[in-house]
Parts: sequence; C-alpha cells; structure tokens
Amino acid sequence: MRPLQLKLKGINSYREEQVIDFETLTSQGLFGIFGPTGSGKSTILDAMTLALYSKLPRDTKNFINTNETTASVSFLFSITTDRTRKYLAERSFRYHNNTYTSTVRNTTGRLIVCDGENETVLADKPTEVTAECIRLLGLTSEDFMRTVVLPQGQFSEFLHLKNKERRIMLQRIFHLEKYGIELTSKISRAKQKQELLLSKLDGEKKEL
Repeated sequence: MRPLQLKLKGINSYREEQVIDFETLTSQGLFGIFGPTGSGKSTILDAMTLALYSKLPRDTKNFINTNETTASVSFLFSITTDRTRKYLAERSFRYHNNTYTSTVRNTTGRLIVCDGENETVLADKPTEVTAECIRLLGLTSEDFMRTVVLPQGQFSEFLHLKNKERRIMLQRIFHLEKYGIELTSKISRAKQKQELLLSKLDGEKKEL
C-alpha cells in the first residue's frame, strides 16, 4: 500500500482540517515525521488506521478533539504500482449523545476506487468499508497494526507472536491460504490411504 493523501479533522490535537500530501513528500525519496512528545506524530498514523478499519492501534476509544463532538478522516492510497488506480476511504465520527462522556460512533463511511477519470463506490457503509479494505489489502486491522503501523513500544510484537499466529498472519499477507488448504487436504488423503493400507495388512496378517 502506498499512501497518497491524508485529510483529518477533529482527531486528537488536529482540531482544524489538515491535509498531508504524501506524493509531494516522497518525491525526493524517504521522509521522516519529527516532533516533541504530544505533537501529533502518532495521530497521523492513527488517522490512516481509522480510515481503513475504524479502529486505533492503542484501542483508544475517545480520539475526538476535546473542543469538538465530531471528527472526520479521508485517506487516498494505491495498492499497485499503477498510479492511475487509487482508493479513497472516508469516514466520519461523532459522540453517541453529543457529550464527551458517551462513546464515539462511526456514523458514515465510504470507499471509492478512482480509475483514471472514473470513480466507483465500492462500499458506502462503515462495516462494508472495513470489509472491503481487508479484502483489498489482505490485512486485518490487527495485521495492519502489527506490520504496517507499529504502536510505540510494540516494534517486536510480530517477532514474539506464537508460531501459529505468525503463520496465519503471513498466509493472509501473501495470500497463501489456498496453499495451506491444499496441503492439508493432501496430507489428509495420504493419511487415509495409509490407514486403509495398514488395515488391509492387519486383515491379511490375521488370515495367515
């Protein structure tokens, strides 16, 4: 996935709308995000995760700016090297009862594919946007946060996953599920043949 543009408003310290043009930033090569603690560096990554999955890496529930009751995010990205096909994930959030003590709800969501001059809506409900992003990226929110957006202090989490969890994640990332299913099926068939052969040999042995 290649981030192209991010718009966020009302999220944590970003009360006013901010626009980050990643294409301009990466035009000269690598770039870094620097600033003192609390300046909003992590919020930029959080906003990407919110746009794609409606979740935050640190499982934070109240991320709306303290002076606002609503928030919005728009994330433009591409998946392949074909820059003509882009995807735009948009979401808006608000407090359930417009009070700071209530829970935050994802009120609207939309995912659009921009193919040249043509635009097609792939999903127009929050849950559908999440499901489509998982399908497009091949990553669940947990996978994304472990491999793409690593929360502070959790850079080695992937390395410490149990073997089964790591294997399942890598299967999703590299679309290897079908090979795992095929291998399991082959092993099962071979085991059945072996059991039938042993049963046949036992029967012949008893007849001797």
